[in-house]
Amino acid sequence: MVKAVDPVCGMEVDVEKAKHVSLYKGKLYYFCSPHCKKKFDADPEHYLKHGPEGMQP
Repeated sequence: MVKAVDPVCGMEVDVEKAKHVSLYKGKLYYFCSPHCKKKFDADPEHYLKHGPEGMQP
């Protein structure tokens, strides 16, 4: 099982079961909920300053 970290809330997300994903600057970011995805999509740079690195598609 591959895990990713939600860049908004820090929760671990199972990549294989993730329903909420964004592609930003060529990397995939996984989210625990549509709420976290919406926040990220509105201002990705805010969450990536200290957040996890995305995964290659």
